[in-house]
Amino acid sequence: MHTPLIRHFKLVPKAIALAAVIALTAMPAHAAPELGSAQSFAVLAGTTVTDAHSAPNLPTQIFGDLGTSPGASITGLFSGVNVNGGTVHANDAVAQLALTDATTAYNALAAQAFDSNLTGQVMGSPGLTTLTPGVYHFNTSAQLTGTLVLDFQGDPNRDFIFQIGSTLTTASDSFISVLNAGAGSGIYWQIGSSATLGTGTDFAGNLLALTSVTLNDGAQIICGRAIGLNGAVTLVDNAISNDCGMQNFGTGLVDAGSLGFSGGPLAPVTPVPEPATAMLFLAGLAGLGATRLKAWQRKR
Repeated sequence: MHTPLIRHFKLVPKAIALAAVIALTAMPAHAAPELGSAQSFAVLAGTTVTDAHSAPNLPTQIFGDLGTSPGASITGLFSGVNVNGGTVHANDAVAQLALTDATTAYNALAAQAFDSNLTGQVMGSPGLTTLTPGVYHFNTSAQLTGTLVLDFQGDPNRDFIFQIGSTLTTASDSFISVLNAGAGSGIYWQIGSSATLGTGTDFAGNLLALTSVTLNDGAQIICGRAIGLNGAVTLVDNAISNDCGMQNFGTGLVDAGSLGFSGGPLAPVTPVPEPATAMLFLAGLAGLGATRLKAWQRKR
């Protein structure tokens, strides 16, 4: 005779429990990309972007947006000629927001607690040829020579972050090889002053320099970005792509869908209810359960 009571009584707690799970544990499926609106840019500078061409080299090619802010000078680069897959933004609202977001990303990267202090060591030299994901710190300057392997080891939720106190320089023909990356993989170089890529360097990841970025003849960032927050980006017959899944300039290099090792596209976000709203919702369900129970008892 008590089976109906048991059946009705159990249904409501299950509904409440399910609602609690939905209301209190709904979280974004993926955090916002580190770079925010700057993710659409391949090259971004605070003052000027200049390019010089020297035949018989191929002219500079940029895939992604190109912008400056608050400066507005862009020399030697033209949409549809050197810049494809994006738009040129000379101190417009898009560039202004991108620079703000890039500055926020720079500060967030600088604030990360580091795992290893590599001050005084040269990346790519014997004993420092392969790294796994983590935060690597240099008190002052950092150098790259030869080949440096960045191995994500198939972990989709890890990043490489390099915190460099002053300058980053690479020797001619240096190379960064990226292995086992995923769509959420990130490579970020937070540089306290300026970065200079030597002739023929093949670089990977996102250069965020507080002052300026210079790419010498034939240097490439096939999967990444060149961002000089307060200074210039200077180019000489280079190739830069913020999405080498779409454009790798025939190099065969890939970024596993991470959009130039910037964590990939933003996934749909499920709104998170305010705690008070969630509690009111649960209280309402509990009241509904009590009402249904009383109604059943009256029928009895």
